[in-house]
Amino acid sequence: MKSKNNLKNNKVPHVLENPSKAILKRINVLFFIIFALFLILIGRLYQMQIANRGFYDKKLATSGSMSTVTEGTARGQIFDATGNLMVSNKSVQTINFTRTNMMSAEEMRQVALKLVSVIPESISTDSLTERDRIDFFLADPENLAKVQSRVSDKDLLDKKTGERLDEGKLYAKYVKKVTKAEASFDSDTEIAAMLYKKMNATSNFATTIIASGEFTAEQQAKIAENERYFKGISVGTTWEREYHDPTLTSILGTVTSEKTGIPAEDLASYLKKGYSRNDRVGTSYLEKGYEDALHGTNAVKRVIVDKQGHVKKEETLVKGENGNNLKLTIDSKFQQGVQDILKRNFDALQREGYGALSQGAYAVVMNPSTGGIYAMAGIAHDKTTGQITDDALGTIQNGFTPGSVVKMGTITAGWENNVLSGNQVLNDQPINILGSAPKQSWFTNGQVTPISAVQALEYSSNTYMIQTALNIMGQPYQSGMTIFTSKLDDSFKKMRKTYGEYGLGVATGIDIPGASNGFIGQDADAANYLDESFGQYDTYTPMQLAQYAATIANNGNRVTPRLVDGVYGSTTDGTLGKLEKTIASKTLNTIPVSQDNIKLLQQGMYQVTHGGSMATGKDVMNGASVSINAKTGTSETFTLDAAGNQVYTSVNNVVAYAPSENPQIAIGVMIPDTIIKDGGVTTHANQDVTRDIVNLYNSMYGFK
Repeated sequence: MKSKNNLKNNKVPHVLENPSKAILKRINVLFFIIFALFLILIGRLYQMQIANRGFYDKKLATSGSMSTVTEGTARGQIFDATGNLMVSNKSVQTINFTRTNMMSAEEMRQVALKLVSVIPESISTDSLTERDRIDFFLADPENLAKVQSRVSDKDLLDKKTGERLDEGKLYAKYVKKVTKAEASFDSDTEIAAMLYKKMNATSNFATTIIASGEFTAEQQAKIAENERYFKGISVGTTWEREYHDPTLTSILGTVTSEKTGIPAEDLASYLKKGYSRNDRVGTSYLEKGYEDALHGTNAVKRVIVDKQGHVKKEETLVKGENGNNLKLTIDSKFQQGVQDILKRNFDALQREGYGALSQGAYAVVMNPSTGGIYAMAGIAHDKTTGQITDDALGTIQNGFTPGSVVKMGTITAGWENNVLSGNQVLNDQPINILGSAPKQSWFTNGQVTPISAVQALEYSSNTYMIQTALNIMGQPYQSGMTIFTSKLDDSFKKMRKTYGEYGLGVATGIDIPGASNGFIGQDADAANYLDESFGQYDTYTPMQLAQYAATIANNGNRVTPRLVDGVYGSTTDGTLGKLEKTIASKTLNTIPVSQDNIKLLQQGMYQVTHGGSMATGKDVMNGASVSINAKTGTSETFTLDAAGNQVYTSVNNVVAYAPSENPQIAIGVMIPDTIIKDGGVTTHANQDVTRDIVNLYNSMYGFK
């Protein structure tokens, strides 16, 4: 045990501070900090509410919400090659509704009811649904309260959670409680319901057309004078497409209405481009193909409102610009002239007994070196009623068997596959395939006649083409031979590949959507292959024939057909405007043969119209004002008459260009299903149409 003396010898231990005093000190520090913060807060409040009150009042007033609104602009116009207006925008009077974020359903309902007395005859209610009528009925607070009373307290709750349903689900229950009688309206209320539907579908701060038509001055004045009763309503104008050339209306295409807006299938792509859902867009052909140029730029503004919903400021973010104008390669006067030529010659067909079963007549005229289309003319004939209608669209959508016009392509296929050499001579002779009827040319009477490639075109020799096709298969003709089909598919592909290089059976590249590629047969047997070689199997459109002729005229260079020459800026006076962009020519391909061989094709087409007594297209030059190169074709078939009887008919076609030495136009003509009379007599209307078109062009413009 240690003694007290030991304690005295050690240092005195540290004495701890009283805990209660330490806590008190910390509380004092905390109160001091709180007091300091309180003083700072008072100072800040003084600054905001007294010293700088005006600044913060203004900031508070403009800190409510902000909305962006998009407004459409007028679509660009379309002019012909000479500057004549073909498609314009017709001004239409409108009743517009601009919605604010403070407008209630009841207010819109009251406005709709008041408007009925002003514009009752201007509204169609065809699209009004039962649900639309119920919505209008429930927009009345008294009606809504009455219907709400029909819903039990139990039905207001979610069956799983027991919580009150959200407003959307509650409204759905109210809708079911409205009786059929309550949603049945008289004619005026129907119109009001239709107006309400359009108003209710309008986004905040956006403007919607709720009625359009020819409003009288009295109607417009009544709305203007009673503006406070017609909240959000104003009188304005919109536009509708107006087409001035009836012969081309189908090719020009159509535009959606503001109500329809962007078609559902195109919505995503257009929204990415900055379009609004209700923007009017082209839906077909030229209007759709040049949508980006014609549409223009939407105006975009920003609307700022305060917390009370009052508009404080509007800012223009993007200034809207009308769409650009288009200038076409087509002269509407020449187009009408070609249309008249078709009608005149088709009338002659009817009088002469050839045209009763024909589907119509079609012609395409284009510049062989630029691809510019000068005319797309067509008439459709209803063989039951005899009615004739304009059908320009048929030039790119209707396909017919081409007949002998394909023979330049067949000879080219022989060159490309090294089974023909230049102006090679083959024997025109009857073709006897084992198990098939003999095939022979019309001019040999079963005799063997040596002819060159040029003569095969001049005389339109089928057997020259059949022998070329057999050589492509690797099976040179021998009388009584059997055709082995091991290389049939490959030979079909080779033949069609060459035809495609001329634009036959493939896309022409025309600058509007909706063109057909013709019909490529799928039954690959030997008979069809041989028929293909002289144009009796696959089908092509008049536009494809014109591109084919143009490729030969253009020394083997295939250019895209195009309707548009240039894009021009919009103007305030509705004129063409300043050139913004020239639509350049585009060469798709060049025929892979020598220029000497191309000249042989050109020489053959010259002989068709200028040759001796066996030349098959001499009528083309009967009365022609310049020299024309051409190849005629007839494709024979049977057509049913009204009694169901088979009648021997043919498709009468021409591919041509003029003048012969300096081609400036290329032509494709197709007249389907003309009657073949006893003795094999056929019409020459296809040749007459070709000559008349050349003469018309020469008389209007003159060949250079």
